[in-house]
Amino acid sequence: MYLECTCIGIGIERWNRLMKGSKPLNYQWLKRRIKKYLPELYDALCMDFYNPYEEQTRVTRTHYILVHSSIEYFIKKQNDDE
Repeated sequence: MYLECTCIGIGIERWNRLMKGSKPLNYQWLKRRIKKYLPELYDALCMDFYNPYEEQTRVTRTHYILVHSSIEYFIKKQNDDE
């Protein structure tokens, strides 16, 4: 898994494509995966602290979508994910 992009500057068409078919995902589960596989992102977002946007965590067939500080982080799944 890797951070592909954030919602900042991608445009509404790409945002709609990335969000298409998204479903809720358990924030704590994604948080543990980010800590393991993307520790730099985990530290940069100070994910040890409360995130008021955690209920907006989503998943699609190709991406995990973390919402932090009103920004969507599109994390690309890879074959060995899940």
